Amino acid sequence: MKKQLHYLLFSATLLIGSAANAQLQVEIAGVGSNQIPVAVAAFADEGVAPAQVSAVIRADLERSGVFKVIDAGQVISDSANVDVNTWKARGADALVIGSVTRQPDGRFAVRYKLLDTVKGGQLSSLGGEVQPRYTRLQAHRIADDVYEKLTGVRGIFSTRIAYVKENRAGRNYALAVADADGENEIVAVQGKEPIISPSWSPDGGKVAYVSFEDRKPVIYMQDLVTGKRRVIANEKGSNSAPSWSPDGSKLAIALSKSGSYQVYVVNADGSGLRRLSNSNGIDTEPQFSADGQSIYFTSDRSGGPQIYKMSASGGNAQRVTFNGSYNISPRVSPDGKTLAWISQRDGGFSLYAMDLASGQELRLADGATEPSFSPNGKYIMYANKGGGRTSLAVVSVDGRVKQRLTTKAGNIREPSWGPFMK
Repeated sequence: MKKQLHYLLFSATLLIGSAANAQLQVEIAGVGSNQIPVAVAAFADEGVAPAQVSAVIRADLERSGVFKVIDAGQVISDSANVDVNTWKARGADALVIGSVTRQPDGRFAVRYKLLDTVKGGQLSSLGGEVQPRYTRLQAHRIADDVYEKLTGVRGIFSTRIAYVKENRAGRNYALAVADADGENEIVAVQGKEPIISPSWSPDGGKVAYVSFEDRKPVIYMQDLVTGKRRVIANEKGSNSAPSWSPDGSKLAIALSKSGSYQVYVVNADGSGLRRLSNSNGIDTEPQFSADGQSIYFTSDRSGGPQIYKMSASGGNAQRVTFNGSYNISPRVSPDGKTLAWISQRDGGFSLYAMDLASGQELRLADGATEPSFSPNGKYIMYANKGGGRTSLAVVSVDGRVKQRLTTKAGNIREPSWGPFMK
């Protein structure tokens, strides 16, 4: 069993994947219930900007599955006097309007308003001047504002994702970073040896990952701002599965320096290595809880891989999963209320979510590996293999909303959803 678990968690990740230079394409496969009808008008003069702001907003809201987006079919500036009753009659509960203005210094002033067509009045407004390359980002921020004002939950359209691509033909591996919709992809790290297990720092400025460039798994930290990197762990044996603490001061990791994998913690600069678990089995895939007080991890100490929880300072562990004989890859939602993991049942691997207070489980997706929560906790991104290719997929925590991110040129996997940016 130990050999089987070791293969699944480490070797298998090297066999699936394929690199591509193309942007990711988003396919919407499901929507939520009780969608909120929102009309989005074309922004005044938005043609002067490199990105069509209203189109980005519409696409964001549509793929969330939360909104029924109504194309207004006309241009409406944020300075216009709007008869909201007209839009209420068209079935819209809210109306998005705005404008784009080129500034003398080359920047673009992007302004918007969100109008309530049911009660009347203005729900929100947002404005700012941005460099041309940040026009899409500003559109994502507006979509975030619409999402939050109409649902009470913070939007995640302006966040970023990291993932791994592999070009089998050229044996080239890349750690890529992109917007949450797959646009604006940037390759942060690439090489001829496998890259796995990317993990975002809480401040969104760094990604920890595992590289095999030294012919063994070594944990690195890549600074996305400076482009510099440092070794976090290069101990005897394998170094794997980095996971940041909520305050960004340290990482939980899995090392095989003592023989079998055990859970350790290390400072973010690579100092202060300390062992936390002491079992006779394999303890791996550590993940900090939302409050940083506990660590969830995978262990086969009970005979087969299950998920356990222990104090962040080490000590006794409590078993968390009991249904199914094969449960791995724990991930905890940002609010600490939900556990997502991969379970092998009925002959395949599926993504499950558990309400930690009640213990109630929900099967969210089949053919899934490597889950990662969105920073608002409402969605989970995961790797999905189908038709001989691996792509990324997104599912809402209630299972109703589904998306698929694909690239025509190859496979992508190992997703990690970045944090909210300040």
